[in-house]
Amino acid sequence: MSEPLPTLKPPLTLSYRFQKSGSLEPGFEDRVAIDLRAAADGTCCAVVGRFLSGERAVMLPDIEQAKSNPVLLYFLEHDVRDMNRLTKGSAAYFRKRIRLAIADDATVRDVALTYQGRTIAGRLIEIEPYRNDPTRQRYARYADKAYHFYVSDAVPGGIYGMRSVMRGATAGEPPLIVEQMFIEGGSAPAEPPAKETPRS
Repeated sequence: MSEPLPTLKPPLTLSYRFQKSGSLEPGFEDRVAIDLRAAADGTCCAVVGRFLSGERAVMLPDIEQAKSNPVLLYFLEHDVRDMNRLTKGSAAYFRKRIRLAIADDATVRDVALTYQGRTIAGRLIEIEPYRNDPTRQRYARYADKAYHFYVSDAVPGGIYGMRSVMRGATAGEPPLIVEQMFIEGGSAPAEPPAKETPRS
């Protein structure tokens, strides 16, 4: 990831819309906010994150001197906690699979995005952390999961949005869970075609 925060002038709030849908659990809509404040030395940025609200809120420590937008880390921390809740598996293991997928198996391509009514250039990074996991049988129902990260230098903070899609057990079945979060002023791009993934 690049380091776009030092180019911004605090105080500033990066706002995102969060939406959950799917057949497994009730859906909801909520908000995510990244408050940027001047650090102790006057530079940008000290960060206070507000990820969802009420009983869904993800409580994470403030960051005294952030260079990159931490909203991606907040989204993934929420995600691995949900995977832990659903599967009773180790959150640390799911974090490891995501890190390995980003480092070794991510695909990146250019995409056109819409922000504040205009078309901007962006990139889509896709990963499927559990696609080739030799232990996927332990959580087979939830293993067909893809993540889409959209980044662009044309939006404040550099992150346009992200989506996780947990597919159903059979082709054509509605997704079990879709969670997506996009910056205010942006819109959710069409979901990329699913890759063929081993079915259990």
